[in-house]
Parts: sequence; structure tokens; C-alpha cells
Amino acid sequence: MPASGARPVDADLAAWLTLAHGAGVGRVSARRLLAAFGSASAAMNAPPSAWAAVLGKRTEPSTGLDEADAQAMVERSSAWLAGSPSRRIVTLADPDYPAALLQTADPPLLLYLEGRVDVLAQPMLAIVGSRHATPQGLETARVFARELAAAGWCVVSGLAAGIDGAAHAGAIETGSTIAVVGTGLDDVYPRRHRALARQVAAHGLVVSELPLGAPPVAAHFPQRNRIIAGLAAGTLVVEAALQSGSLITARLAAEAGREVFAIPGSIHSPHARGCHALLRQGAKLVESIDDVLEELRAMQTPPTSVGAEPSDLVGPEAEAIRPADDPVMRALGHDPAGLDALIGRCGWPAPELLARLLELEFEGVVARLPGGLYQRIQRG
Repeated sequence: MPASGARPVDADLAAWLTLAHGAGVGRVSARRLLAAFGSASAAMNAPPSAWAAVLGKRTEPSTGLDEADAQAMVERSSAWLAGSPSRRIVTLADPDYPAALLQTADPPLLLYLEGRVDVLAQPMLAIVGSRHATPQGLETARVFARELAAAGWCVVSGLAAGIDGAAHAGAIETGSTIAVVGTGLDDVYPRRHRALARQVAAHGLVVSELPLGAPPVAAHFPQRNRIIAGLAAGTLVVEAALQSGSLITARLAAEAGREVFAIPGSIHSPHARGCHALLRQGAKLVESIDDVLEELRAMQTPPTSVGAEPSDLVGPEAEAIRPADDPVMRALGHDPAGLDALIGRCGWPAPELLARLLELEFEGVVARLPGGLYQRIQRG
């Protein structure tokens, strides 16, 4: 079923696009501007002196793309959205923004999506590995992905050659998959995966934070890997050399508190050395799909949506819910947020949301900041 809700770029989305891609600031500075001004539109309309006050330096909205280039970027995005009802651009303030990414240290400001947005509500596991995989590794990735998808897990990978492609293909046989790519969504890399990308969009979702037209340059792929790790409850590494992007994904998963699984191999195979290094560092050793499924069943169910019903949390049962499980805490992420942004992310009415925020303040896990902002209190 294609995702609904595709829309042309309005003024608010245009502001998000310009802040993310054309304002000349990084993601951390952009999130600081959002926290200070409350919205992308307000940030982009603020004078240079206000930016300097927030960022501690003279940074102007015009330091990125010039006005004509920014307008061309917005028009290109609008044309892309109009090309298919299965295309979306979701921002940090969008209720469809993936809940799991809000818990990471560096969530993307926005995501381009093509396919079925409903798969974001499924529990997810990443499968990654070598681009130059062995035939046995390719078969292992395909079988594990097929079994995981059949068990209700959405398989996340990077659409790369080798293990990634095999994982997507296996998941498509029995369920859904998400491909996080290192290019704009108007391009497919590698070229030979064009047909696979279409299948992924039909059975799941293709995702990028990069603007349309972004090429497959080396710097984009570690950036892409943090999204793969952030979306998933855990990461399974099938084959990897010691110098491998898959190990970057595994490290990012571990840093985000997610589980890391690794399949051992021959001590003589260079494709096994990365997995053996992960096992020495504490990754879960995997010999069969049951090893993964048993561990996943023992884990807390991954977040499926920030739009939970207020009745799930308001009342005596609320006291038993740990902050990490709370949809409001997930919606807060790790940067200050205003009430309007939280309403957009949670989908809760303002009275219930304010009541829960007050409870979280009393519990000592949320602080109210000047300007009507709220922020998590980091423990320990």
C-alpha cells in the first residue's frame, strides 16, 4: 500500500529544507536554532544577530545556498513529491518521524521517504556486512532476513552490493524491508540495484536524509550508517573485514544502546575478522536464526510509534513505565523542544501532554526551560 499524504512543499517544509540543506550550518547547530526559535520558519526568518546569539558566532541564513539555488532545491523537492503518492518528506516535528531515531544522539533534521511509511511502526533489525561477500555469506544474509521478516521484523540495510542486497532480497520474500541510502532518492547506487530499490519501495521503504541530487560520495555512507543503526533495535553483522563500514554501523548501534549480533566464520577468512573482533568486544554470537529470535523476544519491544494513545500512560499505570519506554520521552529526543513540536510528534492533545510533562518533571527526568521548552535531564 503506498504511503498517503504526499504534498507539495509548503512554506514550513521549505524552511526545513533550507535549514537542513542550504543554511550553511551543521545538524547540531540547526537543532540549536530549532530549540531557540521553536520552528524552522522562525529560525530562517530570524536576523543574523539572533543566530549569532544562539550559535555564539556570526552565522547568517545566507551562508549556504544563495536564494536562487535554495528556491531551485525547493522546486525540485516539490516536483519529486508530486511524482508519486508514495513519497514523503518528514521532519523532526512530523508525527510520522521514526520514534527510534529520536532516541539517538544525532537524529536527522528530515528524511526523504519513498514506499510504505507504515513499516516504520514495525520492530526493526539491521543486517549489514561486506560488499564483497562470499557466496555462503550472501545465502546466510538472505535466509536470516527471510526468517526475520516472516517473524514480523522489518529488515533494515543500506542497499549496498553484497550482504545488504541479499538481506533486502530475503526480507522481500516474506515481509518488509527498509533501505537507507547514501544518495538523494532521485538516484540509485549501485546502479545494478535499481530494480531492487523498486522492490524495496513496494514492500517497504527507501530512506535518505540527503537532498535530491546528492551523489554517492564516500562521506555520505558513514552518515547513512548512523540512521541504519538508529532505526533498528539491533544490528546483525554477517561478514565484515576489519576495515569495514559494517563495523561503523555496529559501533554506532552499541553506542545507542542497541544489541549487536555477529556470525563467526573461518579463522582463515578475511571476511570473518570483523565479526570476530565484534565478538571479542561483546557482540552476541549467532549460529542460527533462533539465536537472534530468542534474544529479540527477550528484549523490550522496540518503539513502534511516537503517536501512542494518552490513555496508555495517564493513570496509575503511568508510574510503572520507565522513561525510556515513554512516548513523550521518545518525542523529546535529546534536544530542547517546544510544546507545538511535541504535539506534532506525539499526536496528543495539549492538556494530556502538559499533564504528562508535569509528571515527568516531578519524576526528575524532564526540565522546563525558558521560552516554553522542555528537555530531558541526563542521568549519571
